[in-house]
Order: sequence, then C-alpha cells, then structure tokens
Amino acid sequence: MREENRGPWYLITGLVLGIVAGVLFAWILQPVRYTNTRPASLRADFKDQYRALIASAYLADGNLVRAKARLELLGDADMYQSLAIQAQRTLADGSFPQEARALGVLAVALGQAPATAVVTPSTVITSSLGTTAQLSPTVSAGVTQTLSLTPTSASTRSASPTASPTRTPRPTSTPIPTFTPLPTRTPTPTQGAPYILDSQQPVCDISIPGPLLMVTALDAARHEVPGVEVVVSWDGGEDHFFTGLQPEIGPGYADFSMTPGVVYSLRLAGGGPPIQNLTASECEKSSGGRYWGSWKLVFIQP
Repeated sequence: MREENRGPWYLITGLVLGIVAGVLFAWILQPVRYTNTRPASLRADFKDQYRALIASAYLADGNLVRAKARLELLGDADMYQSLAIQAQRTLADGSFPQEARALGVLAVALGQAPATAVVTPSTVITSSLGTTAQLSPTVSAGVTQTLSLTPTSASTRSASPTASPTRTPRPTSTPIPTFTPLPTRTPTPTQGAPYILDSQQPVCDISIPGPLLMVTALDAARHEVPGVEVVVSWDGGEDHFFTGLQPEIGPGYADFSMTPGVVYSLRLAGGGPPIQNLTASECEKSSGGRYWGSWKLVFIQP
C-alpha cells in the first residue's frame, strides 16, 4: 500500500473551523453577561452617567467625602480632570445645563486644597483672684480662641501680707462656670444678591492665546468664588461656562474665546445687567505687528 500524502492543510482547516465555532458560541450562542461588576469596568459613556449622578447627589447634600469615595470606584487617574472635561463637554452639547453645573461645582470642590491648621501651644494664666485662665490652641483655619476660667483650690491662693490673724473666715467661693466666647463672624455675601461689574478693562498681552473674555467672580470679602455660571450671547448663539474650572489661574476665574468681528454680551446667571458690545480689539506689537486683544471683567457680589 502506498501512504497517502495529505500535507498540513487538513490541520489548518480544522484549526480555522474550531476558532470560528468558538467565536460563534462565545459571542452569539452563549455570550458572557456581567452582573454586579465594579464601576471601574464600565464603558466610557456609562462612567459619564455615573459621574453625573454623583455630581447631582453632591449638589443636593454637599457631602464631599461621600462624593469622593464614590468617584474613587471609577478608578480615574485624576478625578478633577475627568469631571472638568465632562463638564466642558456637557456645556458644549447644551442639552443638560444643570448636569454641567453639578459636574463643574464638584470638580471645583475637589480641586481646592484643604485648609491647613497651625496649632500653637496653650497658655495658662493665673490671676490674683486665684483663678486660672487657659487659652486653647489657636487654629489658623478661622476658629477663634476660647478662654476657659476654672477656680483653683484654696490651698493654692497666696495669703495677703497685711491679713489680720483674727480675720473672720470667708464663705466658700462658688466655682466660676466655663466661659466660651462665640466665634467671630466673617463677612459673607448677601444670599441671592446679583453680581455687579466691579471693573472692565482691555488687555493687550501677546502671551494670551487668542482674544478672550476673562471673567473673575468675587464675594463681598473679595474672595474668588467658584461655580458661578457665566452666560455669553451673540447674534445667533449663546454659551454657558463656570468659574473655577481652571484653578491653576484662580478659583473664581473663567474665560471664553472670542471670534474677531463678533459682538458679544456677557452676564452672570445670578442676575445683574448684561455687559454689552464686547468685541475683540487690535493691539500693536513692539515690532510693529498687530494682534487681537482680550477683555478682563471682574464681578463682585455685594
């Protein structure tokens, strides 16, 4: 008998048929179904929905610790950057302005550095009446000093050098209660008061990339305020953006890129009259060339 020479083709054909059958079985006949999986394994659009729900919950209850713990489940390398990018993307889409605001507020809250507290040693002061005054540690994060007065025992009091030996004993003194003064109130902006324009000036700076509307929002104490919605409108269009999404510049800063030749109107969503006739103007370089300048607007809340 002569041995049949088949070659390797039957092995290759069997391998291909096996791969095709395996793919059909795994993808069509019995695909893998994920249940109770971790948020980090979600698809990108589902992660966006998850962040939007977390931001809406934070806007309702203000619990930053809980919001941060929930965001950590997504496994983002930078939670602040992910929220800020999604907020800008949602603003550009224009379909969910409240969702964009919630994302922006949460991003600003995460981007702010926590206040550091500096504690100084406590001081004990002994008065001539036999009481001790103890100053609690002073914290620089806005907590005022507290003064507690506690009586000392009669044995610690120093006798007067002119005291008479036949002096009638005095009645036992009543302990002085602990006294804690109320914290000092800090100035806060009037709730619901509209922002007013504090200053408006043109800016000629060749390092600024393109003509910008640069907005800064301040409270009554002239502290920058994040999360303030700014509305820019022009003939045939409107855009919304929020302060605080660029904390490297300032927590109350926001900007908008202008198109040369277009006239803009700008206002803050909290109320107040709009600023009209804002357009890019030309600036002159020292070498003789020209470039487009920007506008800087500062708003303050009374």
